[in-house]
Amino acid sequence: MAKRTLISTGSPFEKVAGYSRAVAQGEWCWVSGTTGYDYAAMAMPESVEAQTRNAMATIAKALKEAEFELADVVRATYYVTDAAMMDVVFPIVGEFFADVRPAATMIVCGLVKPEMKIEIEVTAKRRA
Repeated sequence: MAKRTLISTGSPFEKVAGYSRAVAQGEWCWVSGTTGYDYAAMAMPESVEAQTRNAMATIAKALKEAEFELADVVRATYYVTDAAMMDVVFPIVGEFFADVRPAATMIVCGLVKPEMKIEIEVTAKRRA
């Protein structure tokens, strides 16, 4: 059976809520919903642009730690708090996924804290 690897950002939220930033097993890696929190500054930036870039950087780092790449992503789900954010978010995630083109969904919803504007989760399958 393939080894299960748990990836952490060191966020206090992970321990309190009992989850991992990512779980890798075999050729698969699942990255938890990732907000735009800046772990270096321990702060949430105000703009959805900065939050999107931070979320993608956190996702890329978790994938790399699990020995995957953004190019391995096969599914992406974007949760935003306002449909108008689509016009801002799509070009940013497109910078990361233009050549990868994973299956994707954007959902408009409320997030758990009012300062959160976007949350992104991805699934990756290691390429042959």
